[in-house]
Amino acid sequence: MKKAVVCGAGGFIGGHLVSKLKREGYWVRGVDIKPHEFRTPEADDFRLLDLRHPENCWEALAVDGGTCDEVYQLAADMGGMGFIHSAECDIMHNSALINIHMIDAAVKSGVSRYFFSSSACVYPDMQPGDPEMTEDQVIPANPDNEYGWEKLYAERMAQAYARHYPIDVRVARFQNCYGPYGTWRGGREKAPAAICRKVAMADQGGTIDVWGDGTAVRGFTYVDDLVDGIYLLMQSDLVNSVNIGTEEYVTVNDLVQTVIDVSGKDVTIEHVDGPVGVQARNFSKARMYGLGWKARVSLREGIAETYPWIAEQVRLV
Repeated sequence: MKKAVVCGAGGFIGGHLVSKLKREGYWVRGVDIKPHEFRTPEADDFRLLDLRHPENCWEALAVDGGTCDEVYQLAADMGGMGFIHSAECDIMHNSALINIHMIDAAVKSGVSRYFFSSSACVYPDMQPGDPEMTEDQVIPANPDNEYGWEKLYAERMAQAYARHYPIDVRVARFQNCYGPYGTWRGGREKAPAAICRKVAMADQGGTIDVWGDGTAVRGFTYVDDLVDGIYLLMQSDLVNSVNIGTEEYVTVNDLVQTVIDVSGKDVTIEHVDGPVGVQARNFSKARMYGLGWKARVSLREGIAETYPWIAEQVRLV
């Protein structure tokens, strides 16, 4: 039985990844600074550890007097667009410390395979319809926010360790991800969750605020597709950074209308000032497609799973 440590297991994607690994027959330790807010941990062992401190990284990886086989490093200080723009220093400080200490501890404790969760935020601001960027075209770099800069540095650091030490590193750049059991309020939620919350809270015939003019283009990957991609990549021989995401690109207005349609409500959109982020990011998924992976869940299908869960959370508050 393989033994895996999932860092960030108290978070949205990390929690789903723990479930995926358990289905694949792993013994799993989950690690986070906080317990999962919405799920009973499925991990065989769950540790509350602040991974900004190196001694906690070592504790996270110590299993039965030895070490684990695989590390999935998803722990980060992050959130939605409002948080990314308002907490730049915290994001760079906290996430950099976690990533510096975790790859170092993994190498020195003898971990054989290491996964790092990067982000499409490493790519620059693009215009809708611009040619797809491949993974290698991220250099020369020009991310539009500090979250992206920190992710890009952490990618290169993990890959540098892989060049000098006996550890296999896999890096995935995530597209926007959504689904049930994720943060849906408080400022750290992503756009799909925020829109689901606003629609769920709106009265029939009411109005919801949407930041910007709604023309920015996004791709939204359902969480089950994403964790399938993570697992497949981790078992593969791909050593360079890999994009994971859907080919279904929509405007923010399309996203909002999809949520309204799924809700069955009559709701009006009011555009207001607020942080929007880039106009578009269009990047190639050819490397992942070469492994036989493609996103299977459409936006409407994914929202049909996500909206009822968030609506229920709103009802329970």
